[in-house]
Amino acid sequence: MNFGKKVILCEVGPRDGLQNECTILTVDQKVELINDITDAGYKVIEVGSFMSPKAVPQMATTDEVMKKIKRKDGTENVEVIQLDDKDLKGVERAIACDCKKVKLNVSASRAHNLANLNRTPEETVAGFQACVDLAKANNIIVSGSISMPFGSPWERNIPIQDVKSIVEAYLKAGVNQISLSDASGMAVPSQINSMCKEMIKSYPEVSWILHLHNTRGVAMANIIAGLDAGIDCFDTSFGGLGGCPFVPGAAGNIASEDVIHMLSEMGIETGIDLDKMIEVAKKVQKFVGHETDSYILKAGKSSELIRELPKGQGKNETQK
Repeated sequence: MNFGKKVILCEVGPRDGLQNECTILTVDQKVELINDITDAGYKVIEVGSFMSPKAVPQMATTDEVMKKIKRKDGTENVEVIQLDDKDLKGVERAIACDCKKVKLNVSASRAHNLANLNRTPEETVAGFQACVDLAKANNIIVSGSISMPFGSPWERNIPIQDVKSIVEAYLKAGVNQISLSDASGMAVPSQINSMCKEMIKSYPEVSWILHLHNTRGVAMANIIAGLDAGIDCFDTSFGGLGGCPFVPGAAGNIASEDVIHMLSEMGIETGIDLDKMIEVAKKVQKFVGHETDSYILKAGKSSELIRELPKGQGKNETQK
């Protein structure tokens, strides 16, 4: 395997993590977490979403949070918005909040799109055009996400040509930063590797992002598969919070501190302070009121296991 020496991580916990929690955090709690994440070194943060408060009450205070967070030069505060061609309110709210980037999302499942929107995925992306134009006119970067390209509960396997068709729809709309999101948690390393290699080869003009959920315990292996394919940008979530409302039993996103720790042990630079993110993950557990799916919070860093042999113990004896 041939890995690069540096990757970019995007922290999605404030949006994708907290939107699935029963406990709704206060504005001050969200601002505190986001400021801590910024201090830890994250350059890209999904601060929240502009969905209907009735649909996603956890994100009802996104506008207020955006206005209170600490800004650092070079940091992109990302708002995830899911809109159609008749709704520009999300982009207008992003403009009012001085947002640097917005993200649009479409399901790779044709059955899912037709059942919920009576549109194909390509028609859904085409409907984003007005949002893209308005965002770009206000110097806001636009990113696109393809949810469940590796498999969905409706079709199981998504043909790669269907995924390519959605990519081409995004490119036609003027979006060339695209995330492949395993929201269903169905992806396996061989699939991640082959699809990512094919996408990078077929669309070299696209900046690719990999968004992984740890529903079946293979998200770390999928990170490795993505790295081997040439992916250098990944979404992570503090404490491993997250899930997918459309997928029964879906687990959270891959934990930020777990990924940072693994990459550090591999000699891959992230520019993020692991100790600070461990403290963030601990604070998240306190705020949401339950333990999270973070291996590092349970086991600690590998470096913490290194200890001196007891005096008088032979070199060949088992260390206790």
